[in-house]
Amino acid sequence: MSAQKTDQEWRAVLTPEQFRVLRQKGTERAGTGEYNKHKAKGVYNCAGCGAALYTSDQKFDSGCGWPAFFDTVPGAVGRHPDPDGHRVEIVCNACGGHLGHVFKGEGFSTPTDERHCVNSISLKFHPGSSESH
Repeated sequence: MSAQKTDQEWRAVLTPEQFRVLRQKGTERAGTGEYNKHKAKGVYNCAGCGAALYTSDQKFDSGCGWPAFFDTVPGAVGRHPDPDGHRVEIVCNACGGHLGHVFKGEGFSTPTDERHCVNSISLKFHPGSSESH
């Protein structure tokens, strides 16, 4: 599946808010996202292209106001240092959509010592098995 589209093509398939976050690197307001306190079993896919990104088994409650994951579906998420040098952006490797940022060493008791802070609007949840693909 080719997930490379022009801005016009993305605007045709995404809501204005999804476009602002996924394509223009925006951020939804803390505590407002659909998946922030979501606990169902399943897979969180990219809202832009449908690629599997995270499983419910990788999700944890960080209290940060956005969905938090300690790991990804293997090979699904790319990392790019922000120009300010303070944060690392995370993107869908299939379409380049902005997901949020990853933070290390915050002291959460997770297997990776990482927190992927993800905008809910960048995700589409599919209930079912939460095993990695």
